[in-house]
Amino acid sequence: MARGLRYALVGAAIGAVAARAAYTAFTRLAPRAGEEKEPGRWTRTNHRGEPITLLEGPAFVAGSGVAAALAPGLPPRVRLAALLAGVGSGALGAYDDLYGTTKSKGFKGHLTALGRGEVTSGAVKILGIGATGLGAAVLVSKGPVDTLVNGAAIAGTANLANLFDLRPGRAIKVGLLTGGPLLAASLFRDAPLTAALTAVPLGAAAALLPDDLGERAMLGDAGANALGALLGLAAVTKLGRRGRFVLLGTVAALTAASEKVSFTKVIAGNPVLNRLDMLGRRPVDPV
Repeated sequence: MARGLRYALVGAAIGAVAARAAYTAFTRLAPRAGEEKEPGRWTRTNHRGEPITLLEGPAFVAGSGVAAALAPGLPPRVRLAALLAGVGSGALGAYDDLYGTTKSKGFKGHLTALGRGEVTSGAVKILGIGATGLGAAVLVSKGPVDTLVNGAAIAGTANLANLFDLRPGRAIKVGLLTGGPLLAASLFRDAPLTAALTAVPLGAAAALLPDDLGERAMLGDAGANALGALLGLAAVTKLGRRGRFVLLGTVAALTAASEKVSFTKVIAGNPVLNRLDMLGRRPVDPV
């Protein structure tokens, strides 16, 4: 446990410091949200109708990527898998952030458009994240079945995390609430590799949470996809085959449900989930 704890602390610290440094550098180079004469490439309007920067996403990708490259306790193949999953899905998410449209939404919308011969940015992202997830899985799996299951789980968690990035801090809170138990289990069951792999995105995400909750920045597709992919990769390195099938089934069920049900409405209608969702956030404006 001592070795795993050391690996986790160092990995989280590197991720946190690198993510904050990247965010500071990116925001200094770009105009602050609301200060430019015209909306900038990395500026969006949030749920309140206020300008907000998407540079938190690239900062998370950079911070977690640096941590994956430098954190102790990761064998070369796992380190490469983390870089491929995190940076790859983050780059594809950034592409969708910059060039995506709202014409087609969700898996169904993008795949339907693809069936008509229309290649949307969302379809590029879905196929690309599937490929990077599979590539990462090849590096950490044993046999074709494990590779397919692990690849689908990594890609699925990348997409699922993005579905929660609709309110300040929500995607990061979901990441912390799911990654925290995985980290704890890895420490208590003496799995230092998984502990280090889990701590990397958690440290980077926690360091960026204040700006997310303060509604100054948001993860966007770049950050949310990378966060989900890295946690998915950490999970498949720890879970047995049955556990990975359960993970994949859960991710698939939630993704399918998102096509019909609003997660925001479900969270708002549950007192416990709503309290967690509002923790640290600005009060909701009265209607």
